[in-house]
Amino acid sequence: MSGAAPRRTREELAAWLRLIATPGLGRASARKLLSAFGSPEAVLGCTVADRRAVAGAALAEQLATPPEGFDDLLRRTEAWLADGDEPHAIVTLGDPGYPPLLLQTADPPLLLHLAGRAELATAPSIAIVGSRNPTPQGREHALAFGRELSNAGWTIVSGLALGVDGAAHEGALAGAGSTVAVVGTGLDQIYPRRHAGLQHRIAQQGLVVSEYLLGAPPLRENFPVRNRLIAGLSRGTLVVEAALQSGSLITARLAAEAGREVFALPGSLHSPQARGCHALIRQGAVLVETAQDIFSELAFVAPTPAEPPPPAAAAEDPVVQALGFDPVGLDELVLRTGLPAAELNARLLDLELSGRVARLPGQLFQRLGRA
Repeated sequence: MSGAAPRRTREELAAWLRLIATPGLGRASARKLLSAFGSPEAVLGCTVADRRAVAGAALAEQLATPPEGFDDLLRRTEAWLADGDEPHAIVTLGDPGYPPLLLQTADPPLLLHLAGRAELATAPSIAIVGSRNPTPQGREHALAFGRELSNAGWTIVSGLALGVDGAAHEGALAGAGSTVAVVGTGLDQIYPRRHAGLQHRIAQQGLVVSEYLLGAPPLRENFPVRNRLIAGLSRGTLVVEAALQSGSLITARLAAEAGREVFALPGSLHSPQARGCHALIRQGAVLVETAQDIFSELAFVAPTPAEPPPPAAAAEDPVVQALGFDPVGLDELVLRTGLPAAELNARLLDLELSGRVARLPGQLFQRLGRA
């Protein structure tokens, strides 16, 4: 991780951590103080009266003494930076390794903790986000788009959540490129626990990023805030599946506000997970069916796919053809195929066991694989 962040003295690191750990001092006030005084050391070294003129009396007094538990935070941060399991670094506003795309956003974080390959924070990136409870097809889409975009040279940014996020990270790691996970906890925490192995793999092969101090727990309010980093690190955001009220739509809105492209996959008219994507498309998001749609919008020519297309015989199965890509009930499939229900049930079971069809709640079936 050489070159990602300058070597700091203990005093410099302590000043940055003090600025961020001070209760009640938000990012906007902190940036105002930095603009006025030039550095965290100068902010802490000036008089209370000088700070009061910039940030008000309460914050000026708060900054006069270290917050409770600060010495322990400083020791833990120094130990984390020295940990040899994977490269760890901290970059701050103004550092050469600070992501330039984040600097162009309305609310750049003061400091980023990085675990893994720091150069990925400045690599050409596309975010893939979506439902924590996707349909089987949604998960397949996230995996496939993550892999194809990774093979085309893009770094995939997502939030390490269950569902679409995890599948996008997995797809990216399976491709030729890599992935960045932006988390809503301190980097000494694991959340969700089911993604402990995935987070470790990303730290080894990609990059895990957090603006939160070590020890920060997975508070509900952290995750909408971290979504601005997912959008801000990326040239565009692809929403795979999302309900109308979801964090993925927050990320898409933040991407649009930052002047970045927003892409959305259409889905079934009857699927709640598709309604957010349809709303985005009505609002002007680019409708995406293949990765080439994204390449075209970003003026990027995709290389020849590294993987062969599925065998032609697979697409010729009449039951698979009749399924399409939306969830379908058994009665509808009987009408589409003309097969007796008993025979159709047996065929569907074979297809389910071979991984080509998923059985959904309510006796619905959905074709797996890319459209």
